[in-house]
Amino acid sequence: MSITKLELANHLHKKMGLPKNECLDFVNSFFNEISSSLEKGEEVKLSGFGNFSLIEKKVRPGRNPKTGEEFVITARTSISFKPGRKLRDKIV
Repeated sequence: MSITKLELANHLHKKMGLPKNECLDFVNSFFNEISSSLEKGEEVKLSGFGNFSLIEKKVRPGRNPKTGEEFVITARTSISFKPGRKLRDKIV
């Protein structure tokens, strides 16, 4: 099951009693801040939750599993998430 930004905002509204519009603005601002930090190449650390970081992937060979055709996978930047200890302890 997925959780949407709207569901997060509604949960904040119920828990905090703030207007729904303010809660949605807060949720959007939160994710926009994470996105803009990653765009700048910065690592994002959320205490008790985990770390988002950028990984530079090199050019490498690939293969279409259906046809067996080989091709080159281009270099790119990817986002990595490493869960924090508190989150891992809750899940495992």
